[in-house]
Amino acid sequence: MPEFWTQPWFGWAIAIVLGLPVLLLVLTELHASLVRRGNAAAKPVLLLRNFVIPVGAILALSTLASEVSVEVTWVKVVATVFGFLVILLLLSGVNVVLFSNAQPGSWRDRLPSIFVDLGRLVLIIVGLAILFSWVWSADVGGLFAALGVTSIVIGLALQNAVGSVISGLLLLFEQPFRLGDWLDTGSVRGRVVEVNWRAVHIDTGNGIQIVPNASLADSSFTNLSRAQGAYSSVTVVKFATDDPPHDVVSLLVDVAGGLPQLSAGMRPTASVDGNATYSVTLPLTSPSVEGDAVTLLLGWLWYAARRRGLHLDGDLTDDFPTPERTRASLERIAPTLHLNADDVEALASTALLERYAGGETVQKSGEVPAGLRFVVAGTIGLIAEGADGARVPLGSVDPGGYLGQNGLTRERAAESAVAQQPTTVLFIEQGTIDSLVRARPALAREIGQSIDARRAQLRERLEAAGL
Repeated sequence: MPEFWTQPWFGWAIAIVLGLPVLLLVLTELHASLVRRGNAAAKPVLLLRNFVIPVGAILALSTLASEVSVEVTWVKVVATVFGFLVILLLLSGVNVVLFSNAQPGSWRDRLPSIFVDLGRLVLIIVGLAILFSWVWSADVGGLFAALGVTSIVIGLALQNAVGSVISGLLLLFEQPFRLGDWLDTGSVRGRVVEVNWRAVHIDTGNGIQIVPNASLADSSFTNLSRAQGAYSSVTVVKFATDDPPHDVVSLLVDVAGGLPQLSAGMRPTASVDGNATYSVTLPLTSPSVEGDAVTLLLGWLWYAARRRGLHLDGDLTDDFPTPERTRASLERIAPTLHLNADDVEALASTALLERYAGGETVQKSGEVPAGLRFVVAGTIGLIAEGADGARVPLGSVDPGGYLGQNGLTRERAAESAVAQQPTTVLFIEQGTIDSLVRARPALAREIGQSIDARRAQLRERLEAAGL
């Protein structure tokens, strides 16, 4: 009787018994490393370790090490399970290679999930057909013929439902939109976040709206993300009929021109619609910022209209800049301007109280200030812009401080002033400041020192920023 170690199955048995634990250990460490790095390949490695390798080892022991024929029924069952697991492993690997690590904006990232599901279904059907043909010697051709006849019968019975699915598929093959695009269907407006077998999921900002593919295929819709150039948003506002249209259009363009959501190099426009109604066209970077841009515009208009004596929404009342408030504000800054009681009374009729919204520009860089603005309430941030467009903060002006010193020397302001919150300032025009400076040499010296200090601060900040 030959020794057992000389039997053909002995080598296979030793290889499986010794190699299986080592392979499982290596795959365990590999899976842990992939999980720590957040790699998408961790899922197929886990499938390989927990199912494919153990079932493959059982099949190998059953056929190679035990010399059992593959024709035995229970061995066929194990072979079928192993083959199915290999199909799942291959599909998982293809998904990781093609889609899990897709670069944003690439065709793999933009491909709707419904196409991935269709491809996966086809591969599973073909793989199972080959598997059953190889293991069970099944008549795959007859099976496909039977499935074809059955599909025709089911299709005739469910032609309405199937028609909706097919029309949706045709829509997706045309690809009039991609994931991340903004759609306006007339009843729904939002961003496409998912495309599946049955419907398109649109994020409206107030939840996810489910729109059937057939509904989109049978109706017209607008892809806002494929507009030529910047996305245009039109906002309609109303003023009082007594407001001069030219002044209103100038106000609308000036205020809208400061919105941070505007597309680079583009300027807003305004037009008169009649009956004291005006349209403002905003060239925006994306439909996603339209809501924020319109909200900011309407808020800024409320303040800007009152500063210019115009009447947004026909509101003819503005009881904020009263003589009492103006006089009280002048009394606070009297020591800074070296004013006595008579000076305060004389200035009360010319000084203006102005209010600015948070984020609104109080003073633009490159312009000669028209006077001094003293901060009464709130905070104004000073920002310098480098030659390459970089913005460098220079500090802030708090209540009691002022800006617009360059107006005394008729120089352009080197920095922009932006209200950090709703802010109230007292404006004194440059002619009045000139008269005060001529009569008060000490005031001229103090304003000059303030200009020099601001210049030094500007130079220091720009050098620190490498500009």
